[in-house]
Amino acid sequence: MTRLTIRKPDDWHLHLRDGAMLAAVLPFTARHFGRAIIMPNLVPPVLTTADAEAYRARITAALPLAEGAPAFTPLMTCYLTDATDPDDLERGFRSGAFTAVKLYPAHATTNSAAGVSDIDAVFAVLERMEEIGMPLLMHGEDDGHEVDVFDRERVFIDRTLVPLLQRFPGLRMVLEHLSTAEAVEVVRNAAPQLAGTITPQHLIETRTDLLGAGLRPDLYCMPVVKTARDRAALREAATSGEPCFFLGTDSAPHEVRRKYAHVCSAGVFNAPVAIESYAQVFEEDGALDRLEAFASLNGPAHYGLPPNEDTITLEHVPWTVPERVTVGGGEGSITPYRAGESIPWRVMA
Repeated sequence: MTRLTIRKPDDWHLHLRDGAMLAAVLPFTARHFGRAIIMPNLVPPVLTTADAEAYRARITAALPLAEGAPAFTPLMTCYLTDATDPDDLERGFRSGAFTAVKLYPAHATTNSAAGVSDIDAVFAVLERMEEIGMPLLMHGEDDGHEVDVFDRERVFIDRTLVPLLQRFPGLRMVLEHLSTAEAVEVVRNAAPQLAGTITPQHLIETRTDLLGAGLRPDLYCMPVVKTARDRAALREAATSGEPCFFLGTDSAPHEVRRKYAHVCSAGVFNAPVAIESYAQVFEEDGALDRLEAFASLNGPAHYGLPPNEDTITLEHVPWTVPERVTVGGGEGSITPYRAGESIPWRVMA
């Protein structure tokens, strides 16, 4: 197959940051995706309905305005804290300001210091969400000091996710950026209440790619990429066509100075190559006929939304990923995922 047309995909897990960074990275997603779930871990975070409305306005203002520019809808999320107000949350959800709530265990990843320190403290909020049908999105890692970094997802599943599924059987949930075979199985067994998103890097890389021939900061994200066994399970899940698995890039840009710092920031900026990388994986696994379900149909179904009416067409024409993306008129730069590599698929203009 040399050409493939699918309904326009959505990105159900995206970091856009703010200011000059927002302006630099947003066009890469808006060009190929109809909608995206926008992460709220700014500094300060998106905590209230008013915060969400203001951030959405900044995103809208940064969208390309040229005639014929593709339509793009940001779907906003609330950063869950021990002090989140259920009434404000419900107001935001009913007004359309909020689409979902994001659970960050405190200190688990970038800008998560204000996250949930005690899951019991947010039960009243989760009960309200269950009542009104508001989804819960989870960064599924337990960052206890005694927990090995490669076991954080498994421990979160055992200590937090499974008890939540049992206590709130009517609460729709998404376990984001699956990274282990165990995560695949818990999603499969708890569907349709629970769904899971999968990133390009977790379908392509392993911890040997990250660490085996020298540390590669541009592959460092949370949760870290795992073993070949885990990657195989993730690829089988993504290409299976099962409705509980769908696209979420977790594209998370950091300037070069932060990625190559003494303490490297966690995040992979994959927006410039996301849908093309997924297409490569699906082709390699003989499942191009299932790419549309994973990228364009399963996510909207879980969120109770219609799929996009527009389409995109991918063609089998190699191209080379740029080494850098500039920020703020050249004052900073970001290294995209797979920088300098040749990618076999591209989206036609």
